Amino acid sequence: MLSKILSASVIGIDAFPVEVEVDISSRGLPHFSMVGLPDAAVKESRDRVRASLKNVGFNFPLKQITVNLAPADLKKEGSAFDLPIAIGIVASEGLIALDAVKGFLFTGEVSLDGRIKPVRGALSMALMVRDSGLRGIILPAENAAEAAVVNGVNVYGMGSLPEVIDFISGEQTMAPLVFDLKTALETNAVYEDDFSEVKGQEQAKRALEVAAAGGHNLLMVGPPGSGKTMLSKRLLTILPPMTFEEALETTRIHSVAGLMRNEQALLATRPFRAPHHTISDVALIGGGQVPKPGEVSLAHNGLLFLDELPEFKRNVLEVLRQPIENGDVTVSRAIASVTYPASFMLISAMNPCPCGYLSDPRHQCSCSPGQIHRYRRKVSGPLLDRIDIHLEVPAVPYKELATEYCGERSETIRQRVVNARDIQLRRYSADRVYCNGHMKTRHIKKYCILRGDALSLMETAMQKFGLSARAYTRILKLSRTIADLEASEDIQSHHIAEAIQYRTLDRAMF
Repeated sequence: MLSKILSASVIGIDAFPVEVEVDISSRGLPHFSMVGLPDAAVKESRDRVRASLKNVGFNFPLKQITVNLAPADLKKEGSAFDLPIAIGIVASEGLIALDAVKGFLFTGEVSLDGRIKPVRGALSMALMVRDSGLRGIILPAENAAEAAVVNGVNVYGMGSLPEVIDFISGEQTMAPLVFDLKTALETNAVYEDDFSEVKGQEQAKRALEVAAAGGHNLLMVGPPGSGKTMLSKRLLTILPPMTFEEALETTRIHSVAGLMRNEQALLATRPFRAPHHTISDVALIGGGQVPKPGEVSLAHNGLLFLDELPEFKRNVLEVLRQPIENGDVTVSRAIASVTYPASFMLISAMNPCPCGYLSDPRHQCSCSPGQIHRYRRKVSGPLLDRIDIHLEVPAVPYKELATEYCGERSETIRQRVVNARDIQLRRYSADRVYCNGHMKTRHIKKYCILRGDALSLMETAMQKFGLSARAYTRILKLSRTIADLEASEDIQSHHIAEAIQYRTLDRAMF
């Protein structure tokens, strides 16, 4: 008897339908074969399914069993096909009506004792169910909350194989899971850190506010212990709150990568990824024999923090250029070509010299000019070209560390950032640009017009500091953001003056 069970395979961050066809025949010797480009994990499901069905009291048929995963030219991977294969065998034996399984998508890994274990990509599968107009999705209980985020989908979380069989056969009723999306966004959108915890570094705080308001990439240069990492982690707390669409897309990426905690439904805080400088280019950008998202995609809608920037391998840093420019990354392999979202803010940090104490008045630098030059040249010009803010972060003196003064809280700064972002969203509503950091040349010409004192100051700075055309463009972008923070329609001279301060490396020996 032939049965057809609907399941799904995740490629990139999208789910594609897979029909699990199970045919059981009494002719010939007992045999279990599986076709349709299954990988090793899928092939092993026949042993898991056989043992699971026996251990829950089902008489496994000693017949010729053929399982086809259609479409046959699509590579299948993972253990998520265990449940649909098991249900297909039970249905082919006539214990479940074939009409009862129609319209449901099944996914889940089956353990030897009949329990159903969580799988990756549940959110992507739920979105596919919604778009396909199916009756619902049956999946592991641990994945149910994640799938229930999608409105209009009947989600049934199951803990064991007997529960699924009883539900499909009608012996047990179950209401679909209802998820309170508003409550989840409010309760999960909480950051543990706060800007008020940072002592001193007022100029650095202001620069981070400008970076957050305009979506600008930032490089901090300072001695060890000056607070570069501490500031980077607290930049998250002043970024605008995630919208539901951003949270959904970010959750999909983390779900596919298998980084969602059990029963975690939605990522409501922006991700912060800080890979070690020994990371490979594949781990950073994504890839592998079966493509998986890398750190740049896991930082989507959040921050990618690269500490000790010159210590990263040159080829690793160079692969960042495409995602910074385009907001996505394409990974091509023999089995598939996958595009992952990768729209993130790049926050990087480095010492001013190999020993780290070039700009520290309390320590003497032991590096020669040649060593300093070689150290800084490890970061290429094209990568620096994509970083708007170069910020010097000096060591914090004891007097500021010991003071009881607390600066502004993140909530106060975030409100100013949100107001500036709202101005930018209205300005670029017809251009598919979401912040000043993503402006193209035509936008700069249209929205960054200088007049009077501002024009004179820019001309003087270009001549005195010998700034390049690259620096000129970056200064215009930054000054536009600074003006937006003040809700100023025009870019004024003090906006230009502040923006020039954030281009220190253009005047250094870089």
